[in-house]
Amino acid sequence: MIPTFKSSCSSKDLLAAIQDKGGAIVEGLAPVNLMDEIATDLDPYFDGTPLGEGYFVGTRTKRMGALFVKAPAAQELVMNPLVLDVAQAVLGPNCSRFQLNLTEAIQIWPGEPEQILHRDDELFPFAHTEIECMINAIWAYSDFTEINGATRIVPGSHKEELDRDPPEDRICQAVMPRGSVLLYLGSAVHSGGANKSDQPRTALTMSYNLGYLRQAENQYLAVPPEVAKTLPKDLQELIGYSIHAPRLGWLECQDPGDLLNSDTTLGRGAKDFLPQEIENQLAERHAVLVQNYSDVSGRP
Repeated sequence: MIPTFKSSCSSKDLLAAIQDKGGAIVEGLAPVNLMDEIATDLDPYFDGTPLGEGYFVGTRTKRMGALFVKAPAAQELVMNPLVLDVAQAVLGPNCSRFQLNLTEAIQIWPGEPEQILHRDDELFPFAHTEIECMINAIWAYSDFTEINGATRIVPGSHKEELDRDPPEDRICQAVMPRGSVLLYLGSAVHSGGANKSDQPRTALTMSYNLGYLRQAENQYLAVPPEVAKTLPKDLQELIGYSIHAPRLGWLECQDPGDLLNSDTTLGRGAKDFLPQEIENQLAERHAVLVQNYSDVSGRP
């Protein structure tokens, strides 16, 4: 069974359920009028998007990214405070900042079979460990039902070795109404469900990962500088227009977020971008080196 909460739940209770089972549902977290606004923008793009050409992405499934460009209101989903609180609790202890991994709209059409069970953290070439590198939010753009392809998840699988063929009675479906969200760890075994209905099932996936890992979706093409300039500062930083200490992501030895709205990179000295603890150690060491130099050279 997938733990299910109301939108008024606390991040503490939600986090505890996710850490225990690998995922949890929050019903009605996004208001219907927000989902309507997003649908108004995205539906024309779905009409022009062809079906997939691979067995993993699905040959009866439509997928597209760059959602902030196609549907600006989707920004509210990725910046949802409850979701960000949980992401910070899961990822924050293991990085100086977490980042947006991808935005993806997924529309499963009738006739699509179940997707192979997998872990999203299989993207990265290291063994599954106790350190979580990713957490995902699947928002129900349409109702998720047992017959239209609701996401399948194996509760507790984040604590086990990978098994792509678990007993059927361990697999649960994320049945939830439109505007609800399934939050699950990148280590949780899951997949898209089979659509046995006569209507497509649509989801919006917002994924977050450790700030020093490669993003699945190239955010700097999905959200180029001319678009990023129009976004709130906190969203710019989440996308990746920011520094991950120590010294990852700089431009001209500057914070790209500071340069995003600047006309020039000239006249700015290089910066360290180090964690405060290391900065303090360097300052102490530098003072000793300067004193030693003064003693040897006789210079003040």
